[in-house]
Amino acid sequence: MSEPPPVGAGPAPVSKDAMNMAVLCHLLAIFTGFLGPLIIWLMKKDELPFVDRHGKESLNFQLTVLIAMVASGVLSFLCIGFLLLPVVWIVDLIFCIIAAVKTSRGEEYRYPLTVRFIK
Repeated sequence: MSEPPPVGAGPAPVSKDAMNMAVLCHLLAIFTGFLGPLIIWLMKKDELPFVDRHGKESLNFQLTVLIAMVASGVLSFLCIGFLLLPVVWIVDLIFCIIAAVKTSRGEEYRYPLTVRFIK
């Protein structure tokens, strides 16, 4: 039988299942936008606290990216959006990869420039 960690010992280690699901939240976002993280978060949020935190973080970032993409699309009528769309996509890709790598190490990751819709 394993004993709980002593008080003040830091956070409990994250299970491999929780870590894999959290990494999947970040990586699926590259291909599915907010839908992948939303589905995983809804399925696992009550069961795995690590996935709850990372799912919310990924979902918030993808909703922020969606708003940026829509704004860029609207600005395309002024010829500015055509420049912004690829920048938003590249930033999304880079931050999702960074988040997945940090999550795979069991670290917490907070996306920069993110509106926290889900607290």
